[in-house]
Amino acid sequence: MDELIDLFAEGDELISNTAFEDLNLSYDVANGATFDDVVFRSCVFDGVDWNGSTFRDVVFRGCRFIRCNMEGCWLNRCDFVDCSAPGLNLLRARLSSVSFASCDLSYANFSGGRIGPMAARDTRLTETALQGTKLGQLCLDNCDLTRVDVFKTPLSGVDVSRCTFVAPIVSGDYHELRGLTVNAQQALALSGLLGIQLADD
Repeated sequence: MDELIDLFAEGDELISNTAFEDLNLSYDVANGATFDDVVFRSCVFDGVDWNGSTFRDVVFRGCRFIRCNMEGCWLNRCDFVDCSAPGLNLLRARLSSVSFASCDLSYANFSGGRIGPMAARDTRLTETALQGTKLGQLCLDNCDLTRVDVFKTPLSGVDVSRCTFVAPIVSGDYHELRGLTVNAQQALALSGLLGIQLADD
């Protein structure tokens, strides 16, 4: 615990090979810090600024992120399990080999970053922003994708057919949707967005 508090006091430090449980941090700053092989369990981060930090082999389990900033962070081989992080700022962040399971990422901002490989299962992404994001090897299973903003983000190769999906916010020429795999109900929702009329079968 003292090691983590020192990191937030000084910034640009390394924490590795340790675990933290029931930790509560409010309005602390760890800009440019590095977390390597760290586990956070049942922690609450309120207004914490992780700007430009690196997370490598890190697990967040049962944690809450309230008004937190991870802008420009690099998340590599990270797992988020049963976490609540509505409105999390991941602007221009890089996510590689990251997974979310049973998480709330509503209103989170992933815009301008790079994502992939990434997997999300049983996760809420309601009104999440993915504007101008580079996606690769994105796997979504049983997620809520209501009004996700993918303006200027090509979704080619992304399969959301097993998700609760309501038409995304896209650019006027809809090039983002090319190669997107959807189920029949999602296709009907998209038909209205694209102004397409489907013939009765």
